[in-house]
Amino acid sequence: MLYEQSDIDEKLKRQKEIDDWLPITSSRNAKWWYSAFHNVTAMVGAGVLSLPYAMGPGVVILLLSWIITLYTLWQMVEMHEMVPGKRFDRYHELGQYAFGRKLGLWIVVPQQLIVEVGVNIVYMVTGGKSLEKFHEVVCANRHCKPLKTTYFIMIFASVHFVLSHLPNLNSISGVSLAAAVMSLSYSTIAWAASAHKGVQDGVSYGSRSHSDAGKVFGFFNALGDVAFAYAGHNVVLEIQATIPSTPEKPSKGPMWRGVVVAYIVVALCYFPVALIGYWMFGNKVDDNILISLQKPGWLIAMANIFVVIHVIGSYQIYAMPVFDMLETVLVKKLHFKPSRMLRFITRNVYVGE
Repeated sequence: MLYEQSDIDEKLKRQKEIDDWLPITSSRNAKWWYSAFHNVTAMVGAGVLSLPYAMGPGVVILLLSWIITLYTLWQMVEMHEMVPGKRFDRYHELGQYAFGRKLGLWIVVPQQLIVEVGVNIVYMVTGGKSLEKFHEVVCANRHCKPLKTTYFIMIFASVHFVLSHLPNLNSISGVSLAAAVMSLSYSTIAWAASAHKGVQDGVSYGSRSHSDAGKVFGFFNALGDVAFAYAGHNVVLEIQATIPSTPEKPSKGPMWRGVVVAYIVVALCYFPVALIGYWMFGNKVDDNILISLQKPGWLIAMANIFVVIHVIGSYQIYAMPVFDMLETVLVKKLHFKPSRMLRFITRNVYVGE
């Protein structure tokens, strides 16, 4: 019995050492405002700039999506500690509780990886293209040597070879705060510049297509644009895991406070951009409102660099759960020793690929 108890104690000690090393569970001292700007950073992406293009049928969808996603996010916040004494720190842990230990992994993990890795790829390209656009605008009258988009993507990626080695979500809180501020900033630039430009001559608010098939495709395109804009649910449990919790003061209190603030910011970003942008340009608006604006150049350049800073933070928010999964497999399944070198190699390989 003594040997059995000793083995149990040793396993618990090793489990605690691993949890204290893994990025999701290593730090639980976040404040409610961490939740606010992490959620803003995760949710408000460069997709907000395509919202005017989705308007028409998208107006109702935009409002419904705001309400529905807020409600479903509240459900997830409540489920984080629905079992007394247990925290579902990761999305797949909740899936395992709902569907079983093995089935839960097979249902949740592939979908979560598709979303998180897919978003990281999109943001890598978006960051590179925004850098390229900034370069084009700044060099418009300076005859700068043009560079391929690939080089700008590589420049954007180089930032993540540094930032990706920050150990956990709390350690990137400064990056996330800057990203949240930038999202509000470039959204404000987009709608304020549109309002200043005024309603364009010959503006039309009808369907872009005159065929029934075109109208159906336009509707589904609007659905896709709005759906892409409301991201962030797949990292909410991991964000909540960083908040301290006791039976007297569970984490859902500060987490929900942060979510409410985040959704107010989301509304301030989404609705003015979508409605004012569509009002000014109608169905001739581009799928990126900054393209429709074109001038003044300095303002468009500033908005693009704000987009770059924002997607840097967003990339890190979505990458951290992926790092956690990779490092969990390496340490718990393949029995690698938790170390800086393991983390260095793992994260560099992920960013590089």
